[in-house]
Amino acid sequence: MDFVFAQEQLSAIEDVLKEELMELGVHCVCMIDMAGNIVAALDDDSVTHDIYSLAALAAGNFGAVSAMAKIIGEEEFSLLFHKGENENIHFSKIMTDFLLITIFGKETSLGFLRLKVAESVRKIQRILEPFHAG
Repeated sequence: MDFVFAQEQLSAIEDVLKEELMELGVHCVCMIDMAGNIVAALDDDSVTHDIYSLAALAAGNFGAVSAMAKIIGEEEFSLLFHKGENENIHFSKIMTDFLLITIFGKETSLGFLRLKVAESVRKIQRILEPFHAG
């Protein structure tokens, strides 16, 4: 499904990402569509990653993991987490069309981040409902 966002919706999504996740201390948060296109992206000015390549790879990774889920009898895995030595990546699906990617360091609690991501996803879903219904 193709979405065309009004500026008000994009601003509301960015506000959610800023208030719920950036203020938590994450390094970068992106909302992408399942084709890997960036809808919204915020960072703490320390990020040097190529977020466009990251978004494309994340969409492909999520697609591959979704295929693995089906092989083992699951409809899908709605979230993924990759832990690194210095940086971690958390992926969470938003409805069927979008993915929230959060990059954070070891100073951020995974448990608290998961709670804040879940809150963010609920808020973003409410913003997107008018589009999804149409």
